[in-house]
Amino acid sequence: MRRRGFAPPILVVPAVIGLAFLVVPLAALVGKVDWSSLWADITSADALDALRLSVSTGLVATALCLLLGVPLALLIARAGGRVASVLRAGVTVPLVLPPMGGGLSLLFLFGRAGWLGWTGWQIPFTTTAVVMAQTFVALPFLVLALEGALRTSGVAFERTAAGLGAGRWTIFWRVTLPLAAPGLLSGVILCFARAIGEFGATALFAGNAPGVTQTMPLAIYTAFNGAGVTQGSALALSLLLLVTAIAVLLLVRAWRPGAAGPAPMEGVR
Repeated sequence: MRRRGFAPPILVVPAVIGLAFLVVPLAALVGKVDWSSLWADITSADALDALRLSVSTGLVATALCLLLGVPLALLIARAGGRVASVLRAGVTVPLVLPPMGGGLSLLFLFGRAGWLGWTGWQIPFTTTAVVMAQTFVALPFLVLALEGALRTSGVAFERTAAGLGAGRWTIFWRVTLPLAAPGLLSGVILCFARAIGEFGATALFAGNAPGVTQTMPLAIYTAFNGAGVTQGSALALSLLLLVTAIAVLLLVRAWRPGAAGPAPMEGVR
């Protein structure tokens, strides 16, 4: 009873319906895959190009998120309440912004008629634009995961290290980051998964050129509109993205503190 609590048993019914609503469509996707041609579909030239582009740009975007997100998460975690709330709200905006809105925002900033168009940068509709779109949508995942871990770890150990004569960079590398390592790892994994699954912002800001900006989500969309890779390849790539998402969730669960669940509190009444 301590583990199950005292919720009304009837709530199991909508809970099961909600779970089915999330899981059954994925089962339908798996059921439509032609397993006899799965390997050929995944290894086709167009599918491999989309896969290679998604993974390579996703890795670069994740590295950029690390470079920018770690300092930003530290800034939010160490800021005062009101300042931290404002900063956190700014970081959260891309999570609630429609993906197409994110693409338009980047286009109006870096496009020829955008705010930075006078610089002559040719960023839109290039592979660089793919990386920037992925970074835009994935950065909040890393920042919010790491910021929570940094706030939880506090500054007591940092003060102790400073009192023993450690410098700021030594404290950062040997105290701050190791204490927040589980949150950092979770953020990196979620960040990479979000990057390779990005669609809307990439479509508007980077376009859909095969081998240049056509990532896996764009290849799937193109296939079901009658162009590019076959629908078999689209289903195969969809399955690959599904497997990646499941693997990401398992990795996050395995590395999260207390993943095994709370220890039973015997003797508590």
